[in-house]
Amino acid sequence: MKLSTPTNMQHPQHWITTNPNGLYCEALDAYIDPMQPVARAIVTHGHADHARAGHGEVYATPETMAIMRIRYGEDHAQKQIELAYDQTIDLAKGQLMLKPAGHILGSAQAVIDHASHRLVISGDYKRSADPTCAPFEVCPCDVFVTEATFALPVFRHPPILQEVNKLLDSLSLFPERCHLVGVYALGKCQRVVLALRELGYQKPIYMHGALLKLCTLYKEFGIDMGAIVPVSEVEDTKTLAGEIVLAPPSALNDRWSRKLPNVITAMASGWMQIRARSKQRKAELPIIISDHCDWPELLQTISEVNPGEVWVTHGREAALVHQAQQMGYRAKALSLVGFDEEAAE
Repeated sequence: MKLSTPTNMQHPQHWITTNPNGLYCEALDAYIDPMQPVARAIVTHGHADHARAGHGEVYATPETMAIMRIRYGEDHAQKQIELAYDQTIDLAKGQLMLKPAGHILGSAQAVIDHASHRLVISGDYKRSADPTCAPFEVCPCDVFVTEATFALPVFRHPPILQEVNKLLDSLSLFPERCHLVGVYALGKCQRVVLALRELGYQKPIYMHGALLKLCTLYKEFGIDMGAIVPVSEVEDTKTLAGEIVLAPPSALNDRWSRKLPNVITAMASGWMQIRARSKQRKAELPIIISDHCDWPELLQTISEVNPGEVWVTHGREAALVHQAQQMGYRAKALSLVGFDEEAAE
């Protein structure tokens, strides 16, 4: 659909603004995923470039709040208000509801209703199946705020099982070598484990200590990952030959990894589609797995949401704004700063 420029003073463009702290909603007197401590924050998910400590009030899903407590401590905010999906609350002059975003455990879209208008802030989201979190829900609205992390036509993510099977194929070819896989602790790690289990790999999976707390949290929320063994509990690391070890990307080439035997280094990220990124990570085995939409999925989502207009943030904004306009939508870039693509992947 194509709309004329809105002149209604109640339109979201009159109660959503950007400033150095991030995206501010005057109707709720709240920031969404602010970069600095604020009086009232709505946090869409637990990745560090969206969830920060020190706010007065935080509104988030129970899962996101639990993640923030692990990362920032029990008192990460003065007041912590947990909202289940589809629960609506009155806040200042408007209403807030959270809908699943399909990005990671607890990730949410912020649905804001005010003055007969609905604005949906998607946060980070994906459309591919993921057993570690609730799937993205299409929520029709007047204004849809979408990320643009992989918003270029070149980005088309392959199926996760196809990519994780590369790891198993390599393990079959080189059974004497330890396969060390770089994964981000929140989201990527758990997806890789569950994909391995779905492909029939039932052996223990060994992990760097930095990954363990969040895996334990996922288990507490009912996500069974099978046998996981901390590398620190392995008396003789030579026995890890022929095993799969998961570690944060920062550990792939540091002193910790040198104690592992005859290592093949892999890296799981959507950015592994770009050869320069895989070389930067020194990944012998790039595994393309993203927790974001690729280009076709972004366009699919815009079409299904079918908003009055599209606002684009953090990523390849210009390309997606142009494409949305070609599709007949009013569109603009919000040009927020401070979001870390690598942290989100």
